[in-house]
Amino acid sequence: MENTEATNDDLHFNNRIPLDELKTAVAAIKHQLSKVIIGQENFVELLIVSLLANGHVLIEGVPGVAKTITAKLFAKTLKTDFSRIQFTPDLMPSDVLGTSILNMKSSEFEFKKGPIFSNLVLIDEINRAPAKTQAALFEVMEERQITMDGHRYIMDYPFMVLATQNPVEQEGTYALPEAQLDRFLFKIKVGYPKLDEEVSILKSHHSRKQALPKDLVDSVLTPEVLKKFRAQVQDILIEEKLFMYIAQIVDKTRNHPHLYLGGSPRASISVMNAAKAYAAINGRDFVTPDDIKKTLAPVLAHRIILSPEREMEGMTPETVIEMITQSVEIPR
Repeated sequence: MENTEATNDDLHFNNRIPLDELKTAVAAIKHQLSKVIIGQENFVELLIVSLLANGHVLIEGVPGVAKTITAKLFAKTLKTDFSRIQFTPDLMPSDVLGTSILNMKSSEFEFKKGPIFSNLVLIDEINRAPAKTQAALFEVMEERQITMDGHRYIMDYPFMVLATQNPVEQEGTYALPEAQLDRFLFKIKVGYPKLDEEVSILKSHHSRKQALPKDLVDSVLTPEVLKKFRAQVQDILIEEKLFMYIAQIVDKTRNHPHLYLGGSPRASISVMNAAKAYAAINGRDFVTPDDIKKTLAPVLAHRIILSPEREMEGMTPETVIEMITQSVEIPR
């Protein structure tokens, strides 16, 4: 027994990458959010993983389950700029990206930056805006830049989009196209709290009185430290057989009888990057099959499309992803 403990200690101290600071920062973010957000541990963890993996997040849930407030408070834990854009049916691309206006003094056009020019951008009800406004996000989400009037404007570091949408109400909404969905690392489905969690929510609201949630949360992570953490995540070791494991799962989505559309190579890369981040927040400098399994549903569910027959039967993408995962042998 003593030998085993010594071996585990040796493994801990011989980590190729020093991840203690990263683990401490993750714990600090979770602690700050727990001051207001009760339950939703998986939601919060996926937000942190996406931040470390340099990805955007689509948050889906019915009204009132704390999608927006969680995203806002998550942004507050970072010492960065934050902007919120409420998408509406009359919103134009220039309302998001910015527009050129005439300077009367110089008689020249000057570019006035829109609210997308921030570090963390919350887009509330992203499916409320028409397709042309949604399409304005394509370049900035993929390349962290926008091109306007022949000029390229690079976004400040870090840049992350947190978008929310309501899956129930379809009237007056515009479904996101597949190309837009593919730019989100995760689609996080937020459900109702459990009964005991809802009791705790009521008690928390009662005890807070007039205190605003954002005043209870402190900033704990700077862009400089985040850049270091992201570099550490990229250095996480992943074995050759795990590359094959990811590729086999994503490949099976492309020829599965229940699916009309499968995952792209971008989906495979997203699974790999998210799995590395999962390993890092657990203090490991190597990826395990369990890390990969945790990422599959949030990475793939919004990238695959069920066949019309299976959709009519009420089957979900998550069910098919689970079927595929079960059919692929776990590397040993």
